[in-house]
Amino acid sequence: MLKLLKIASAQMEIHPGHPSTNTNTMLHFIEEAKNAHADIILFPEMAIPGYLLGDTWEQDAFLRDCEACAADIIAASDDIAIIFGNVAVDWRKKNNDGRPRKYNACFLANKGKLLHPEAMPYPFVIKTLMPNYREFDDTRHFFSLQKLARELGTTPASLVSPVSLKINGRRWNIGCLLCEDGWSDNYEMNPMKLLREAGNIDFYVNISSSPYTLGKNEKRHRVFGAEAKAAQAPVFYVNNVGLQDNGKTVYTFDGSSAVYNPAGICVAAAKPYEEKLNLLDFSEISALPPVIHESSSEISQIYEALSYGIRKFLSKIRMEKVVIGASGGIDSAVAAALYTSVLGAENVLLVNMPSRFNSETTKGLAHELAQNLGCYYATFPIQESVEHTMAQIKDTPIELLKTGKKIQLAVSSFTAENIQARDRSSRILAAIAAAFGGGFSCNANKAETSVGYSTLYGDQAGFLAALADLWKYQVYNLARYMNETVFGREVVPQATINLVPSAELSSAQNVDEGKGDPLIYPYHDFLFRAFIERWEKATPEDILQWYVEGTLEQRIGCEKGLVRLHFKTAKAFIADLERWWNLFCGMAVAKRIQAPPILAVSRRAYGFDHRESQNGAYYTRAYENLKEKLLEGAAHL
Repeated sequence: MLKLLKIASAQMEIHPGHPSTNTNTMLHFIEEAKNAHADIILFPEMAIPGYLLGDTWEQDAFLRDCEACAADIIAASDDIAIIFGNVAVDWRKKNNDGRPRKYNACFLANKGKLLHPEAMPYPFVIKTLMPNYREFDDTRHFFSLQKLARELGTTPASLVSPVSLKINGRRWNIGCLLCEDGWSDNYEMNPMKLLREAGNIDFYVNISSSPYTLGKNEKRHRVFGAEAKAAQAPVFYVNNVGLQDNGKTVYTFDGSSAVYNPAGICVAAAKPYEEKLNLLDFSEISALPPVIHESSSEISQIYEALSYGIRKFLSKIRMEKVVIGASGGIDSAVAAALYTSVLGAENVLLVNMPSRFNSETTKGLAHELAQNLGCYYATFPIQESVEHTMAQIKDTPIELLKTGKKIQLAVSSFTAENIQARDRSSRILAAIAAAFGGGFSCNANKAETSVGYSTLYGDQAGFLAALADLWKYQVYNLARYMNETVFGREVVPQATINLVPSAELSSAQNVDEGKGDPLIYPYHDFLFRAFIERWEKATPEDILQWYVEGTLEQRIGCEKGLVRLHFKTAKAFIADLERWWNLFCGMAVAKRIQAPPILAVSRRAYGFDHRESQNGAYYTRAYENLKEKLLEGAAHL
């Protein structure tokens, strides 16, 4: 039987900004593929440089290094065809910013040379669709195929074309696409359709650098499966693993490379987060059974993404030890369990820092957590230092030098709360982390981050906010999952899970009396999520309209009956809505800008995924009119 084609897909870990490291990885996989008698090996998008590099793309020396690395890959194609992603530079032309012309490109090398797509002006395929939403910023750095077509006085359709490759006595027409080119739903053109119309395509290759997002893989199976079915040809999707960031937001890349048969069915899938070479005989594609995708729960996916992300992030910054402020509450307990599962108990130090407002209950739970984990533990009371700081503020005269006027500052209860939070983080945790030889974590969740329910330079501080893309209910779910599945025993104390969430910064937050945070998490989790994660982000106008219609709970996804339970009147509902909206659009923005990097799992993580300005809260005219009618109606009852 005539051998048709053996295709190797390299689901490699990409180290962003390290072309030499990535090139060495690619050369290793090429040798492995050759030894397995593969005819073609596929690598991800931007396999050589990495994808999320910020303005590293503005370094000419870096671009030249990427070109030099590409030459090594091309030279290795002596007896194997190689499809790989890299930056392509036309040094003769300029981008719109006046810098050298750069393309996000797909190269096909064979027998030491680059193959030329039939209608392209270059020996590489240029990315057609340039994502410029969420975390993506392609148009900042790369010249699109649309722009190139306009420059050449033609259309993208005239340039999109397959690459022809002769292997085993047969010529193959390959439709090469780069990541976004397969997600064309909201674009004016469909690159895969253009390729279908350009000629007979034997199979399609989508090289991607696609960050993990909860639910994204399921959507990709639907989208790519439909594309393969429409084309009546196999689609090879190859994605990378690893960790990349844009400074404020850290993204895991799960790989999950796959193959779709001409009927649109996924017949091969790589394990997520696993660096591996996957091999497939082209002749077997139609006969392969459908892949049965394991129905993993949302929380298991979240744990996998977070644990992988933490491990890679710590390795990236060369940190081996972590200090965690353990309050006895759920967020610090989950953070402690998470870091211990990654680093091991011997590399984690839990520090309890009680003031006079901390209950024996929470102090006991912090110690129980450390015992369950088997990690280092210490208690550092803060009452004395807090009182000293407060006394200094109250007793130190402050002089206006222009007039000689002297004043004494008062310490409000609110200021006293912030002093406690800053004493814990800025003084104790920062110093202990340095002495321990590590960093200290930020334990904030997404609800707190949304409204700035944290102290600037206090509990908001840390090297990484691993939980800041999780809503409070997800934090609780993660606690249960780690107890039941990861550790197989009660690590996060059940009493912590049952405890009312509280910062314990004043007598008004006494957990033994059932007093806690001002946030009603079963409702506010979903209200804030509507502000940030909805495709069409909700505003007070939307929320108030849904409240009037009686559809609010259904719209935001919270439990039915919560609104009536917690807000007896329209006035109370509006007051709550405006309180949190003012904070969400106000001081919370400044806090988020200064917050540690956030490890992303959702469709909209704070940081570079959700870009915002410090413009303050705004209420539309429609909102103000509706509010007025509601309050007037209530007044006449």
